[in-house]
Amino acid sequence: MLRGETGPSGGPALTDLLGTCLSWGDGVCVVQPETGPAVTIALADIVSGKPVPPRPSARHRVTPLAAQRRALALWPDLTTEPLGDWTLRHSPTSTARRANSVLAVAPSGVDGDFERVVEFYASRTGRPIAAVLPDSPEDALFRGHGWVLESNDADTLFQIAPVAQAMRSLRGSRQARPSVETASYDEDGDVVTVHLGERALGVAAYGDDWVGFRGIEVAPEHRRQGLGVAVMAALLDWGAERGATTAYLQVLGDNVAALGLYERLGFVTHHAYRYLAPPTSTTGRPT
Repeated sequence: MLRGETGPSGGPALTDLLGTCLSWGDGVCVVQPETGPAVTIALADIVSGKPVPPRPSARHRVTPLAAQRRALALWPDLTTEPLGDWTLRHSPTSTARRANSVLAVAPSGVDGDFERVVEFYASRTGRPIAAVLPDSPEDALFRGHGWVLESNDADTLFQIAPVAQAMRSLRGSRQARPSVETASYDEDGDVVTVHLGERALGVAAYGDDWVGFRGIEVAPEHRRQGLGVAVMAALLDWGAERGATTAYLQVLGDNVAALGLYERLGFVTHHAYRYLAPPTSTTGRPT
């Protein structure tokens, strides 16, 4: 309530204030808005109030489409073709689904989009695959054409974390970590692959202050020795040196061991997605 002022109806004038309550007592409430100095309000002037959830951080307000487009940097030889807001992706050197599927996590806005997807992959991989958000209109579109889950894998989780938080978590670990033995870079220096001999490796890509990870692999006979953490530490250090503030990765939703590691580093799920494809016959060919 604004003392001494009259509202449109003739009654007291009212205003809203959104912020964090810093203190409540001695007849006043102190609220910290998102920007600017704290505001002191007499309790007698408060007409009503209610708790609201904290506003998500800027990185969490990024749409799935924008986040996924950042992840294209993980494949240096990736060729892409826009199809409205969809992206046709193909890598001549990788068989990974992320590099050989249409990214369809928003409406394409293009007539004949489905037919164009089929045509694009017919001359490249022989089997089209679509990455879609679960239960989205795009999920329904491809399923309406008879497409099914591309595999028995769980949905993939796109996870993000503040780089600073992940690095603090790693520094807080008392476990001794082996050093990276070799590192190789793409020609622009924006993608790095680190190796711990033949025991473990991982890939990171930097772009627009985000650093992403893929292919974090540890040889079965060397697991549970902290090698995966060592690889992540080296990749995070590299990303931080280039100015990254946000880290991201993509992991299957049923990979309990990996999810446990990433959770300890501060990663949380931004969104989930899945792969759809035409059903195959017993020979593995599309039917």
